[in-house]
Amino acid sequence: MKSITRQKKTGHLNIPVVFLPEPEGGFTVTVPSLPGCVTFGKNINEAKRMAQEAIELYLEDMAADGEVSPANTDAFLSMVAVVPPLRALAHA
Repeated sequence: MKSITRQKKTGHLNIPVVFLPEPEGGFTVTVPSLPGCVTFGKNINEAKRMAQEAIELYLEDMAADGEVSPANTDAFLSMVAVVPPLRALAHA
């Protein structure tokens, strides 16, 4: 799977994002294929809107600076199960 794909008919890019729920509420959103592109939303819908805006602004800045849009790279999100040290379990 390519991390950034362009839909042929619309010209839109599909860019993967990561939503991280925050303990105080809301979501921090990161864009792995665009280093430093991070935003926040009070709920999932606002976080999605903020992510779209942040990505569009990031790409506009790249174009204004004469930079090439990021190349497609293979990327995926997965989970890895680990066993924490016994000391960490005692404090959980």
